Amino acid sequence: MTVELVCVGTELLLGNIVNTNAAYLAEQCAALGLSCYYQSVVGDNAERLKGTLDVAVGRSDIVILSGGLGPTTDDLTKETAAEAMGMPLAMDAHSLARIEHFFKTRNLEMTENNKKQALVPSGALVLDNDNGTAPGLILEKDNKRLILLPGPPNELVPMFEKSVKPYLEALEPGIIYSKTVKICGIGESKAASMIQDLIDGQTNPTVAPYAKTGEVHLRVTARAADEKQAKQLVKPLVKELKNRFGAAIYTTDEDVTLEKAVVDLLLANDLTVSTIESCTGGMLAARLINIPGVSEVFKYGYITYSNKAKRKVVGVKKSSLHKYGAVSAQVASEMATGPAMISKADVNVSITGIAGPDGGSAEKPVGLVYIGCCVKGKTTVKEYHFMGNRAKIRESSVSAALTLMRQCILEYFSEVTFGKQD
Repeated sequence: MTVELVCVGTELLLGNIVNTNAAYLAEQCAALGLSCYYQSVVGDNAERLKGTLDVAVGRSDIVILSGGLGPTTDDLTKETAAEAMGMPLAMDAHSLARIEHFFKTRNLEMTENNKKQALVPSGALVLDNDNGTAPGLILEKDNKRLILLPGPPNELVPMFEKSVKPYLEALEPGIIYSKTVKICGIGESKAASMIQDLIDGQTNPTVAPYAKTGEVHLRVTARAADEKQAKQLVKPLVKELKNRFGAAIYTTDEDVTLEKAVVDLLLANDLTVSTIESCTGGMLAARLINIPGVSEVFKYGYITYSNKAKRKVVGVKKSSLHKYGAVSAQVASEMATGPAMISKADVNVSITGIAGPDGGSAEKPVGLVYIGCCVKGKTTVKEYHFMGNRAKIRESSVSAALTLMRQCILEYFSEVTFGKQD
C-alpha cells in the first residue's frame, strides 16, 4: 500500500518550526512496509490545502495529515478533509467531554472556540488525545483513508504509537522486520558500491543505506507471515554484509551508538581513556560520558584550546608549536602521548584542527583536522579534511575520533594476539 504525508502549517513554510513530524512519520511508515512516494507541506489556506489533498487522495491509498486541528479559524485540516471525503461535521459528545475535562482538571478557562475541536466528520474513527485537546481522526471511503493527527510532536508521536500504528498494521497481512548493520570508517559512496549488486537484485528482504555523520547504516528489511520467518529471511543477508564489511561493522543492535560500542570495547578489555581536545572543546568527552557505566573507564578530559594550554597542561613542546603549528600531526601526536604519563590512561585521544569559519589558509584550510590515538604507548595520527560549517566540522571530528579510537584498540589487540601465536 502507498502512503502520502501532508504537513499543514504556514509556520513550516516560513521555517519557524522544523518539520520533525515528516521525518518521524516517514520512518514509521517505512518500518511498517508502506511505500511513501510523496510528501507535501502546505500553509493554512483552505484552497491550497484542498488542492493538495485532492492530488494526494488520487494517487495514494493512505494520506496522513499533521497539524491544523486547533481551535482557531486558520486551523482548517479537519474541515477540508471532511469536505474532500464528503463527510459532514457533527458534534462528538465523547470528544467534547474529554476537552472539557482537560480544561477543568487544569483550572483553565475553556473558550467557546475550543468546542470546534469536538466537531467530527460523520462516520470517522476518533483517536483520543491523551496529551492535548485535539482528537485525531481516521476517515475511510472508497478504499481511501485519511489519517488526521495533531501537529505538536508530543501529541502526534504518542497518538501514532497508541492508535495509528496498530490500525496500519492491521491493514497489511504479516509483519515487517528490520535489522540495522552499523558501519564506521567507510564512506557512504564506498559502502553503497560494495553492496550495489545486492541492491540491484533485491526483492525480499531489501537492504538500504542511510548516511550518518561519520557512519553508514544498512537497514535490512523483510516482510513475512510472522517474526520468526522474517528473521530467517534477514539472517543470510546480514551474514553477507558481515563478510563484506568485517571489522568496520561496530554493531547490529539498533540501540547501540558508536560511542556506546567504543565504551563497551574499553570495558571488555579493561582499558581506561582520556581525551585531549582543541577545536571540539569537550564534545568527544561529552559523547563518551553520555554512556552509562563510562565512569569505570573514563579518567580525564582535557580542553587545550590555546597553545599555552597545550604546553602547560599536556606537555606539547614549544618548539613543535613554533615549527609545525598547533594544527599538525606532530602536535596531535604530542597531545595524545603527553597525558599518557600524566593521567596513566591506557588510551589517549587528541583532536586539533581548524573548524572555521576563519583561521584557514592555503596550506591549512578550514576543515583540516588531525586526530591522534595512543594505545598503551603506540601512537597513530591521521589527517582529515572535513566539509561544512563550524558545527558540522566539529561533529565530524568527534565521529572520526571515535572511529579511530575503535580501530586502534582493535589493531592493538590483534597485534598482541598475533605476537602470542608466534
